[in-house]
Amino acid sequence: MSGSAPRRAAVTGSTGAVPYAVVVPTLVRDTLADCLAALAAATGPAPQEIVLVDDRPDADHGPLEHPLSVLGDLRDRTTVVPGGGHGPAAARNTGLRAAASPWVVFLDDDVQVGPHWCEQVVRDLADAGPDTAGVQGVIAVPLPGERRLTDWERETAGRARARWTTADMAYRTEVLKRVGGFDERFRRAWREDTDLALRVLDAGWRIQQGRRTTRHAVRPAGRWVSLRVQRGTADDALMRHLHGPGWWEKAVAPRGRLRAHLTTTAAGAAACALAVAGRRRAATAAALGWAAATAELARERITAGPRTRYEVTTMLATSVLIPPTATWHWLSGRWRHRHTPAWREVAV
Repeated sequence: MSGSAPRRAAVTGSTGAVPYAVVVPTLVRDTLADCLAALAAATGPAPQEIVLVDDRPDADHGPLEHPLSVLGDLRDRTTVVPGGGHGPAAARNTGLRAAASPWVVFLDDDVQVGPHWCEQVVRDLADAGPDTAGVQGVIAVPLPGERRLTDWERETAGRARARWTTADMAYRTEVLKRVGGFDERFRRAWREDTDLALRVLDAGWRIQQGRRTTRHAVRPAGRWVSLRVQRGTADDALMRHLHGPGWWEKAVAPRGRLRAHLTTTAAGAAACALAVAGRRRAATAAALGWAAATAELARERITAGPRTRYEVTTMLATSVLIPPTATWHWLSGRWRHRHTPAWREVAV
């Protein structure tokens, strides 16, 4: 994975086994202790510093004593800083400001690094050329092999295959500061890593794939999780303002079904409006179009899944609600960011 020919002088420093920091933004979920335990157990040169950004918005929350207890000898080099509850992009910037190492490796608090991760990350950083600003880890999602995947399992596996995911992503600290770090207008864990990577590439740096492996388990999720995922379409609207309508191609990102959702929602709205206006034939035609599109979405999701009663009923209910939900978040994002200027490369 690479951008255009580098137009910036390389960051000075050795490209060998340089010191590195680990930054973990967290809401102190149950997964944090396992994340830190895996990091403490990994063989190889330990991180020079670990920065945990406590992004819980509640000012009265307690200390992180239990999760920190699993770090062992690494606890002495661990710093906990408050994030203020402003989202993962802002939390990572907070961790970046607290780190002094030439490389920063961002981890999510629901991943577990591999047993030789520290050895592998040092090797990845040593292999990074002077024009390389970032090195991505390999994300492995353990999935059941005896049945078809649920909709949420497919969603998680797809995210783990995405480019530049900050579930495990290393960046040169100086480069991040040059491009302004993460854009804090991305309040969810969605597209903020893609936006940063595109800005790094536009500035003439390279991002390459490393060899280290990190495990990302499928978190438990409720029946309506697919509706919550649609909030990300507002961030897709922000990406369009920042990087233009062709940002999907730049990021090699799947476009998803947004266009279909917009069309389905328009058909449903037209059916309601025409019925109110007394135009029954036109309303019936629009309603049939809406029903056909909704049925196709449900069929596609049900066919790919395990087809249990719970999964089928969930897919039927959410397939009705996903198109208008996605449309609402897309339109709200377009309105909220209507005056957002396009990204321009910073002068350094």
